[in-house]
Amino acid sequence: MATIYYEKDADPSALTGKTVAVIGFGSQGHAHAMNMRDSGVSVVIGHRGGEGSKTYQAATEAGFEVLSVADATVKADIVVILVPDTIQKDLFENEIKPNLQSGNAIMFAHGFNIHFDCIQPPDNIDVFMIAPKGPGHLVRDEYVRGAGVPCLVAIEQDATGNAMKIALAYGVSIGGARAGIIETTFKEETETDLFGEQTVLCGGSAALIKAGFEVLTEAGYQPEIAYFEVMHELKLIVDLYYRGGLEFMNYSVSDTAEYGGLSVGPKIVTDEAKQAMRAALKRIQKGEFAKEWLDEYQSGGKQFQKLREADATHPVEVVGAKLRKMMPFLEG
Repeated sequence: MATIYYEKDADPSALTGKTVAVIGFGSQGHAHAMNMRDSGVSVVIGHRGGEGSKTYQAATEAGFEVLSVADATVKADIVVILVPDTIQKDLFENEIKPNLQSGNAIMFAHGFNIHFDCIQPPDNIDVFMIAPKGPGHLVRDEYVRGAGVPCLVAIEQDATGNAMKIALAYGVSIGGARAGIIETTFKEETETDLFGEQTVLCGGSAALIKAGFEVLTEAGYQPEIAYFEVMHELKLIVDLYYRGGLEFMNYSVSDTAEYGGLSVGPKIVTDEAKQAMRAALKRIQKGEFAKEWLDEYQSGGKQFQKLREADATHPVEVVGAKLRKMMPFLEG
């Protein structure tokens, strides 16, 4: 069983007198920064763009001191890297690494660049992860509500001997310890995160939706009806999973739906599909996916754009765009 830490297991004073530089003020960045500040932590924002950018304006309007990434690193004891995976390496090599001091720490919310050796930190700094299991707006909203979003914690490098103590204090400062902080490793977090995204959450679910839509429309059913049955109503089911798992979903739907799902589902996601999942996992574990993705990004992303365009022009998206105009309540 996993080790789970709560507020009683952490010492918030581990951040006393320290300055934290949050690099990036996007979804996670703004939530971490605002929650830490409200917890009494000294926070500055490291920004890559000019003063006219939206993120710069958002950070200044929120009352933060906004500095270049290099200057923020110089000022900080802990540097929190919350920019996209694809730009972390160059940013680290050019702006962060030259300005780190012995005993500093760098923190990540995802292990990609550390696990796949894109970033190789100096031996004299701590390297840890606090990864909230929810989007930034939820991290902020739950903190304000007096609650928190569960987090993962991992220590990759403990140069000071205090890396876990600092990491847990960080988790307390953003509200994660209120819900619980689960111990993991950079390897486990990275590989399972990529696997989930590719085979179930993003890739698998989207492929299943498109396949179901195609089967119904090829059989002569109206695309509008097909859209509601394989796309729109999926949210109802996912919300039930989210709230209470498989059991609650089955409890909440009709007996007809439950029996049909239990008896037919395994015939759709077969052993062949599981074999494809295993192959995807092996590619992730070997670093093949990471290399493919970084090469694609660095070469201009032409194949990525083709894949995006194919998704955007799929018939389920075309009919969906029309139907969603009938449902303005979705915007709320």
